[in-house]
Amino acid sequence: MDFSFTSVAAITVIVYLIVEIIKTTPLDRKWLPAIAGVLGGILGYIALHVMPSFPATDALSAIAIGIVSGLAATGANQIGKQLIAKK
Repeated sequence: MDFSFTSVAAITVIVYLIVEIIKTTPLDRKWLPAIAGVLGGILGYIALHVMPSFPATDALSAIAIGIVSGLAATGANQIGKQLIAKK
Protein backbone atom coordinates (compact mmCIF):
# COMPACT_ATOMS: atom_id res chain seq x y z
CA MET A 1 0.00 0.00 0.00
CA ASP A 2 1.32 3.46 -0.92
CA PHE A 3 1.40 5.88 2.01
CA SER A 4 3.33 8.70 0.34
CA PHE A 5 0.44 11.17 0.73
CA THR A 6 0.12 10.23 4.39
CA SER A 7 3.79 10.92 5.06
CA VAL A 8 3.54 14.38 3.49
CA ALA A 9 0.35 15.15 5.41
CA ALA A 10 2.08 14.00 8.61
CA ILE A 11 4.75 16.67 8.11
CA THR A 12 2.02 19.30 7.76
CA VAL A 13 0.30 18.19 10.96
CA ILE A 14 3.55 17.99 12.95
CA VAL A 15 4.62 21.46 11.82
CA TYR A 16 1.17 22.86 12.60
CA LEU A 17 1.34 21.51 16.14
CA ILE A 18 4.88 22.81 16.71
CA VAL A 19 3.91 26.26 15.43
CA GLU A 20 0.89 26.28 17.76
CA ILE A 21 3.28 25.60 20.65
CA ILE A 22 5.62 28.36 19.47
CA LYS A 23 2.67 30.78 19.46
CA THR A 24 2.56 30.52 23.25
CA THR A 25 6.05 32.09 23.46
CA PRO A 26 6.73 35.84 23.24
CA LEU A 27 8.27 35.37 19.76
CA ASP A 28 6.90 37.82 17.17
CA ARG A 29 4.32 36.02 15.02
CA LYS A 30 5.75 37.43 11.80
CA TRP A 31 8.42 34.71 12.02
CA LEU A 32 5.97 31.80 12.16
CA PRO A 33 5.75 31.15 8.38
CA ALA A 34 9.54 31.09 8.09
CA ILE A 35 9.81 28.79 11.10
CA ALA A 36 7.13 26.52 9.59
CA GLY A 37 9.06 26.33 6.31
CA VAL A 38 12.36 25.53 8.03
CA LEU A 39 10.74 22.92 10.28
CA GLY A 40 9.07 21.36 7.25
CA GLY A 41 12.37 21.20 5.38
CA ILE A 42 14.08 19.53 8.33
CA LEU A 43 11.24 17.04 8.73
CA GLY A 44 11.26 16.35 4.99
CA TYR A 45 14.94 15.47 5.11
CA ILE A 46 14.40 13.24 8.14
CA ALA A 47 11.40 11.58 6.46
CA LEU A 48 13.54 10.73 3.44
CA HIS A 49 15.68 8.52 5.66
CA VAL A 50 12.99 7.23 8.02
CA MET A 51 9.88 6.64 5.86
CA PRO A 52 10.31 4.11 3.08
CA SER A 53 7.25 5.41 1.21
CA PHE A 54 8.31 9.07 1.23
CA PRO A 55 7.76 10.44 -2.30
CA ALA A 56 11.25 11.95 -2.70
CA THR A 57 14.35 10.08 -3.83
CA ASP A 58 16.98 12.72 -3.09
CA ALA A 59 17.69 15.19 -0.30
CA LEU A 60 16.84 18.35 -2.26
CA SER A 61 13.41 17.04 -3.28
CA ALA A 62 12.74 15.86 0.27
CA ILE A 63 13.59 19.28 1.68
CA ALA A 64 11.41 20.99 -0.94
CA ILE A 65 8.46 18.70 -0.17
CA GLY A 66 9.00 19.39 3.53
CA ILE A 67 9.09 23.16 3.05
CA VAL A 68 5.87 23.11 1.04
CA SER A 69 4.25 20.87 3.67
CA GLY A 70 5.40 23.21 6.44
CA LEU A 71 4.05 26.26 4.66
CA ALA A 72 0.80 24.39 4.05
CA ALA A 73 0.39 24.23 7.82
CA THR A 74 0.50 28.03 7.92
CA GLY A 75 -1.96 28.24 5.04
CA ALA A 76 -4.37 25.83 6.70
CA ASN A 77 -4.28 27.96 9.83
CA GLN A 78 -5.02 31.12 7.85
CA ILE A 79 -7.90 29.51 5.96
CA GLY A 80 -9.48 28.57 9.27
CA LYS A 81 -9.04 32.09 10.61
CA GLN A 82 -10.50 33.69 7.48
CA LEU A 83 -13.55 31.44 7.49
CA ILE A 84 -14.23 32.17 11.14
CA ALA A 85 -13.66 35.93 10.69
CA LYS A 86 -16.17 36.10 7.80
CA LYS A 87 -19.05 34.89 9.96
